[in-house]
Amino acid sequence: MKKKGKLPFLFAFLLIFSPYTTVLSHSEDELILFSEAAILIDAGSGQILYEKNSKMRMNPASITKIVTGIMAIEQGNLDDIVTVSQEATEVHGTSVYLLENEKIKLKQLVQGLLINSGNDAGTAIAEYFSNNETDFANWMNDYVKTEIGVNDSNFTNPHGLFDENHYTTAYDMAQISQYAMNNNLFKVIVGTKELEWNGEGWQTTLYNHHRMLWDYEGVTGIKNGYTPQSGFTLVTSATRNNIDLIAVTLKSPSSQQAYQDTGALLDYGFDTYSVETLSNNTLFEDEAGTEYKLNDNLSYLVPKNTEVTKKIRNGLLVIKKQDGSILLKEELSKVVKPDEQKEVTQSSEVELSKPNNNWIQQILQIFNIF
Repeated sequence: MKKKGKLPFLFAFLLIFSPYTTVLSHSEDELILFSEAAILIDAGSGQILYEKNSKMRMNPASITKIVTGIMAIEQGNLDDIVTVSQEATEVHGTSVYLLENEKIKLKQLVQGLLINSGNDAGTAIAEYFSNNETDFANWMNDYVKTEIGVNDSNFTNPHGLFDENHYTTAYDMAQISQYAMNNNLFKVIVGTKELEWNGEGWQTTLYNHHRMLWDYEGVTGIKNGYTPQSGFTLVTSATRNNIDLIAVTLKSPSSQQAYQDTGALLDYGFDTYSVETLSNNTLFEDEAGTEYKLNDNLSYLVPKNTEVTKKIRNGLLVIKKQDGSILLKEELSKVVKPDEQKEVTQSSEVELSKPNNNWIQQILQIFNIF
């Protein structure tokens, strides 16, 4: 009986931790995903490589903690000691088993939040900043709008437990994750596979809940999530051959399917695209002969064996594929030529001299000289 009992467990284990097979991943049109919404972007430029219902509002579950984590890192003093409240210890769901009145560094709370998905850590962080979850959630919403520039998300708590008014989109989560992964400490924490946890009520080794850190080449983070209402949600970053990708999948029917979809998206990105770079010294000319240049060096992804066209429209560099679809838009700066600069300088000098002439005219009129 014992052997029979172990077989289903062993099968489930192998199924969950098996390589993430790709479902027809070499063409965007052939990608078959279980997730209701998904997006794949270039983590450097933000270029969208694939999307499915990416603007549909959905509940994010624990990937909400990406927002809480990056806010804590950027806005808090990570050496501060936080006193855990009774309310934090009573939050249900995944936990790092904080005790009431436990004193713990903010940094350790962030680690427990992002590595072990501790809901209690999320509430403790919220109370450290804002005394309660509601005020912190209001700040979260302001933060993602003003600091990151997303406009279709609304958070009502710091951990992602279900609330009908707690929502985001795959597109917004990709932007939020892109922003967060530019922070070195955040990137280190979400890429940590295991961590010794020494809390007052729990001493253990934490293992990162993101399984692809172990068995998908190049994965660097960042967060998974689940509630019965949201389904399985997953955000993943990966790097291969100088290509940095971020994949987001929302509302997968199962954990295995969320990981399978993510593997398919990443395989598609790495198999299909190569990196091209433009120097900020590169000059571009529009149809009127006006010259523009990039503000910084630009790296972007192009489908392999595909020619692209570059055109200037209203001060934007527009890069298109052969079929006319837009790969990327990048804002340019107008190049001021030496003769134009001289003309501007002379014009400024004339303008500066005008007040003196007016003053002289007024004096002459007072004394009836003119």
